[in-house]
Amino acid sequence: MDYAENILETIGQTPLVKLNKLTAELPCLVLAKYETFNPGNSVKDRMALQMVEDAEATGILKPGGTIIEGTSGNTGMGLALAAVVKGYKMICVISDKQSKEKIDILKAVGSEVHVCPTDVAPEDPLSYYSTAKRLSQEIPNSWYVNQYDNPSNAKAHYLSTGPEIWEQTDGKVTHFVVGVGTGGTISGVGKYLKEHNPDVKVWGIDTYGSVFKKYHETGIFDENEIYPYVTEGIGEDILPENVDFDIIDGFTKVTDKDAAVYTQKLAKEEGMFLGNSAGAAIKGLLQLKAHFTKEDVVVVLFHDHGSRYVGKMFNDDWMKKMGYIE
Repeated sequence: MDYAENILETIGQTPLVKLNKLTAELPCLVLAKYETFNPGNSVKDRMALQMVEDAEATGILKPGGTIIEGTSGNTGMGLALAAVVKGYKMICVISDKQSKEKIDILKAVGSEVHVCPTDVAPEDPLSYYSTAKRLSQEIPNSWYVNQYDNPSNAKAHYLSTGPEIWEQTDGKVTHFVVGVGTGGTISGVGKYLKEHNPDVKVWGIDTYGSVFKKYHETGIFDENEIYPYVTEGIGEDILPENVDFDIIDGFTKVTDKDAAVYTQKLAKEEGMFLGNSAGAAIKGLLQLKAHFTKEDVVVVLFHDHGSRYVGKMFNDDWMKKMGYIE
């Protein structure tokens, strides 16, 4: 008999899927690392489990403890699954720009959810960063995960996602393209791929309102770059320690409108029912067309599932209200 001992053992070993229609204008082979096949329907399951197991090993997370994290939803889901299986309480702190579906899904797996305003500075007591830290100080036997600066985040992708991409492409991967938020995925995968072939190019997808692209190009943290944006799961108004800018070859920025429109296009033209960051990733990939040749094998990672966005990017009334479609 072939079965997993629990749901956590099904994390990883996600498929690579060729893109066809949306990438027809590109000369290269484009393969999607399709992370929705993880049990929590996102790439974040990988690093959530790694962070929990490393915290257990070091004694930071103790039996019967409470896991606390600020999340855009997907890391919270991965942590919640680990909490259920391993017997911890889960508190998720989420910003009010995230979809209602994400909040409902977190509650469905037993998490306590605190919703905080988006349009405040990270150091503001009301921000989801500050709220998560405060709760971890107030609640006994709790552990604040801090996915942005927790080295186990990038470590998870160095140990699993990177090796999978290398093996699945038989070492032929030439470019890795992915949306950047906490930085764990791009840094962990990028480090592994460049160790095996220094010529592999690593491109980050950023959003307008985020600091990454300008900081990477100039070394300047420009607060004038920061403003509220709609795209979920990528971009930051801080510089997470998990973002290794030395591994990243460049960034391209994608508008909120393009990210939303291409999220719909992935579903309607490729049959890929994916989240908002996937729309940003595929549009960013198309913007990088000049960097690809017919010999290249480009892997783009798609983070999460479309079910988290049915009230937003997959709702035409919402899309019209936002001015994204006629």
